Amino acid sequence: MAPLSSLTAASLVAIAWFSVAGWAQTPQAGPPPPASGPLPAQPAINGVIAAGTKVEVIKGGYGALEGPMPTPDGGLYFTDIRASRIYKLDKKGDIAVWRENTAGTNGLFLAKDGRLLAVESTGHRVVAIRPDGSAMPLVTEFGGKPLRALNDLFMDKKGGIYFTDPVGQGDTPPSNILYRRPNGEVVLIDDQLVFPNGVTLTLDEKTLIANDTRSDVVYAYDVQPDGSVKNKRPFAKLLESPRSGADGLAVDSKGRLYFTSDTGVQVFDPRGQYLGLIRVPSKARNIAFGGPGRRTLYITGPTDLYRVSMLSEGPSGRPK
Repeated sequence: MAPLSSLTAASLVAIAWFSVAGWAQTPQAGPPPPASGPLPAQPAINGVIAAGTKVEVIKGGYGALEGPMPTPDGGLYFTDIRASRIYKLDKKGDIAVWRENTAGTNGLFLAKDGRLLAVESTGHRVVAIRPDGSAMPLVTEFGGKPLRALNDLFMDKKGGIYFTDPVGQGDTPPSNILYRRPNGEVVLIDDQLVFPNGVTLTLDEKTLIANDTRSDVVYAYDVQPDGSVKNKRPFAKLLESPRSGADGLAVDSKGRLYFTSDTGVQVFDPRGQYLGLIRVPSKARNIAFGGPGRRTLYITGPTDLYRVSMLSEGPSGRPK
């Protein structure tokens, strides 16, 4: 399958419909949460979060948080891009530096073999970090050129890795979504998003979901047996327009999707219909389900690590 460097006719029809219809069940953009002071009370989202639930600050004062990734023992890895560190929150609530000098590591993904996969935003590599902290490069270039400002990644059941490589400051477009096949071959998925950021697969791994920080549209792609994709189409429209600040994303056990943005955490059903907003004291940067029963949603803000108790739970058989 050829990479999606241009849209198919079917995708163009879908986008035209998307623009005209406006996705009638998607609300208009509302004001962002206040920068300071108390948040408005959290409204209930059926099956997701109870009314009045409060987001708690675990710890603040970091430089630029990202990459929350739950551990099997109930802990959580997360990254500070600016400090170039990976931290670990243990099940008792204690936080310690797990790895230093991470080359601006952003997104993380915990593989079944115990390796922690990471994208280095300033090291320009996708790496696998062994339990002893040593890193093995997996991808360092594409098309004979170095990778740029790597952002997020997701490993499928076959061992292939989808990852986003948007342009950094001074880089020449386009931004890329790429796929590293289990044999190490790297192929282009899409180069038409302005700033591709969060990426994941639906529970059945038949659909790739990707957002764009500089757009209010989230896209879906049909995944083929070899990891390539076809039928790019709009999946959802985020609250903010035209620039959402979309960043990390997560899937719950019912297939609902959660997108972080400048407004908070936006929740959609598996069909892309808007369900509601989880209010956060700051901009939301990334999210992951973890903790007992995977009913805690961890949220990274720019400088603070948050948690909120959920009615929904994280998916089984995959870390995120």
